Amino acid sequence: MSGPAARLAELGLTLPPVARPLAAYVPAVRTGDLVYTSGQLPTVGGRLVAAGKVGAEVAPEIAADCARTATLNALAAIADQLGSLDDIAQVVKVVVFVAGTPDFTGQPAVGNGASQLIGDVFGDAGRHARSAVGVASLPLDAPVEVELIVRAAARPVIQPVVSV
Repeated sequence: MSGPAARLAELGLTLPPVARPLAAYVPAVRTGDLVYTSGQLPTVGGRLVAAGKVGAEVAPEIAADCARTATLNALAAIADQLGSLDDIAQVVKVVVFVAGTPDFTGQPAVGNGASQLIGDVFGDAGRHARSAVGVASLPLDAPVEVELIVRAAARPVIQPVVSV
């Protein structure tokens, strides 16, 4: 069975460079065996792939694609912390913020753009808890923002060889 990095390649995808923060924060932080990402936007090459409110300027299907793109950016930040996607033991939590019109209620379907990519890449290790939350606005007028929490794989402890 292939690991997450190979499955990503099988999907025809590559991790982008880690997105530069917009303010005073870092893209991801590791504490113990958990890695938390900052909110990641749907950017490619430093530019939003779509802008505006879901249900007005952005169709829900496009927003789901944006969630997928933002998830790739989050995975890039995690891989930068751990060294590889293959060092992820489990995706624990996904949070998808959706900037929509006041009457838009399709946040779960938009969030599926993130969840389906994670399932395709991580299989059972990608089964996660998720929140899909409607908000009034997001940075740069992005339609979605994604945060991930993952558990890192345990590294074997290598004991030094002691000669007597």
